[in-house]
Amino acid sequence: MLFPQQLGRWGDSWIMLSYLGIKVGAARKKYDVKYPTMYSDKEQVFNCIQRAHQNTLEVYPQWLVFQTIAALVYPTSAAVLGAIWVTSRFSYAWGYYTGDPAKRMKGAYGYIGYFGVIILSIAVALQLLGVL
Repeated sequence: MLFPQQLGRWGDSWIMLSYLGIKVGAARKKYDVKYPTMYSDKEQVFNCIQRAHQNTLEVYPQWLVFQTIAALVYPTSAAVLGAIWVTSRFSYAWGYYTGDPAKRMKGAYGYIGYFGVIILSIAVALQLLGVL
């Protein structure tokens, strides 16, 4: 059974991914970066916008798996940790969008959510193994 909290985090993350993707599409138009080119040789800001989205896509599958496993036993904790991670990705992207890659670290608090669901997933696994 899926918990309402879990469905909320999945919805929030879908909105976040859509927002980041739309920002890349708008930046492609603004900076005239045609498909299938991933990065620009001339526009650093475009590259920062693209990287914010790409990096999120790179970690999203793992986060989603850990988020789901954690929510099976700890639905409220997983929902809170998910909200932290999702909001951090906005902060990460907005920092990156400035064109100064160091400002992406404004989203570093997302590690609380990311490592939190990993730890809860390990706890679930240990419970299934009868260790806890």
